[in-house]
Formats: sequence, C-alpha cells, structure tokens
Amino acid sequence: VQLQASGGGLVQAGGSLRLSCVARGSIFSTFSGSDMAWYRQLPGENRELVATITSGARNRAEYPKGRFTISRDNSRKTVYLQMNSLKPEDTAVYYCNSPVFGWGQGTLVTVSS
Repeated sequence: VQLQASGGGLVQAGGSLRLSCVARGSIFSTFSGSDMAWYRQLPGENRELVATITSGARNRAEYPKGRFTISRDNSRKTVYLQMNSLKPEDTAVYYCNSPVFGWGQGTLVTVSS
C-alpha cells in the first residue's frame, strides 16, 4: 500500500488549496479502520503535526485551528486537507501518514506574499 499525496502548488497569501492523499492498494476495510494524519515540514525544520482524524471521523483536530480542515472519504480511500487563508509561513512539504500505512511521499505547498 502506498500513500500518494497531491494537490500542492503555488498560491498567493490568502488563497486556498485542498490536498488529497489516497491509499493506493488498500482495501476498504483497512483504510476505513485506520486513523489518518497530515504533517508538514517547513524548510530547515522538523516534521510537525497539522491535523488528525480518527477512523470513524468522530474526532479530528487541526493545527492551526480555524484555517485547516481534515476530512476523509472512506469509499475513495482518501483523506483531505482543506487549507484556507494561507500564509507564507505555511510553505512546506505536506505529508500524509497513518499507523497502518506509514508515510506518503509529500506534496509541496508554496505560499507567496
């Protein structure tokens, strides 16, 4: 199983992006039963947690609150990260992760001022 992230790109400050991460090769029950998360790695920094969502989507948490929203579509074996009001300091490589599947390859988000 491979986590494949996409949706990154160049956006102006104040803009929005939606990242997607699909668990290619996973069966439905394995994906739907797995907690998922998004992390990011800013230039020169360690990887940091951005958002988490439990297997049943009953609990989620986003950092920073209010600008980022995590969601999932188990039928598509995909987790999303909606990012609004982007700031230059959000520039980073964004990774999806799960305890079951490990790390995806990352997608670069660049926010220009």
